[in-house]
Amino acid sequence: MITSFEKAAEVPFNAPIGETSESDVDRVCRTIARKDFCFIPAARTEGLLRGLREDALSDWPAFHDSWDDMPVDGYMADGGRYRRRRHATLSALPSSRCFQVQPHQPHYQKLDYNPLNGGIARHYDPIRPDVLAGHTLHTLITLGCELFGRLSPYSPWHIEVHQFRIEAQAGGTGHPTPEGVHQDGVNFVMMAMVRRTNMVNGSTTIYDRDKQRLDQFTLQQPLDLAIVNDERVFHGVTPIVQLDVGAPAIRDVLVITFRRKP
Repeated sequence: MITSFEKAAEVPFNAPIGETSESDVDRVCRTIARKDFCFIPAARTEGLLRGLREDALSDWPAFHDSWDDMPVDGYMADGGRYRRRRHATLSALPSSRCFQVQPHQPHYQKLDYNPLNGGIARHYDPIRPDVLAGHTLHTLITLGCELFGRLSPYSPWHIEVHQFRIEAQAGGTGHPTPEGVHQDGVNFVMMAMVRRTNMVNGSTTIYDRDKQRLDQFTLQQPLDLAIVNDERVFHGVTPIVQLDVGAPAIRDVLVITFRRKP
């Protein structure tokens, strides 16, 4: 069974930039349409991004370092202090690579989707404007518009962008998905690895509607990318565990969700 873009790909990624970008995007779309999820290794994510914009990663160091300036998530109903977070809201027209940043607003999920933290408006600090306008994040959002605009070409989009840092300290664990195996209440979810430090586990697991496991993989390298059709599959991430108790254990991830507007 083909469960990853790596296995499904046919065109070599050492071809000149621009020659394969359209067919590469088509292959990702076909994989998502057929399997409802895919895993894209970092080198191939980079190829997709540079196919959209040659200088897509020119601000990667600043993008990467922006996770070091993250407030603690104060809405954890389990009392945990292991998650830091920033948030932004955007919109896009049907089949458009262009998107617009919307006025800052709270994040909301129904309890049906998030029984731990849902049911209330959660007001997170905004993603910094320089990060949001930077080439790396801009191109990752553009990639989402490109992919999901092909999969659902007549839909305008409500887009939310989340910077997450999960920490584990003093031999404890950090929970990337404290709500457990879940759906986010959107149409598509992109999850991009930014950094893993001094930790183990943190594996992404995909389940069907009956919560039978379909696949499991670990985002290890910066720009390893997972994409799921949130209407058709569930997902979760296993808790992270600190290796060396004398050093911080962190998992930094960017999550971008796309929800069709009515």
